Amino acid sequence: MAQSSIWWVIAGAAVALEMLSGTFYLLMLAIGMAAAAVSAHLGADTTTQIWVAAVVGGGAVSGWHLRQVRKPAEPPAQANVNVNLDIGEIVQINHWKADGTADVQYRGARWTAIHRPGVTPSTGPHSVAELVGNRLLVDKTN
Repeated sequence: MAQSSIWWVIAGAAVALEMLSGTFYLLMLAIGMAAAAVSAHLGADTTTQIWVAAVVGGGAVSGWHLRQVRKPAEPPAQANVNVNLDIGEIVQINHWKADGTADVQYRGARWTAIHRPGVTPSTGPHSVAELVGNRLLVDKTN
């Protein structure tokens, strides 16, 4: 079997294992192995092929890792609009109770709204910032 064919088989195996793990790191290594297969097609010796696989695969892994590190952290689920579609919706608050809660009509049901600690509650339109248990944490909208 030709050396390039061996590199292609190894790259394919790495892609198949990646499908099971879902981390993308094996896919980055498979890119290095594909680069080594191309270098084998171009007539490079075995040592050069290994170096190409290591440099390209290692560079791809390093690049992916840096991308993941620099990516901003997701907010917690109760404040993440991708998890909770209520985030950002507007509710009307007509009266705050003495305990710092308000009853609001939202999505056809009665909900309890709360404000952030240290914020003076006011009436009017508020946006849902997050869900705290079964309560809506709201911020005043302008």
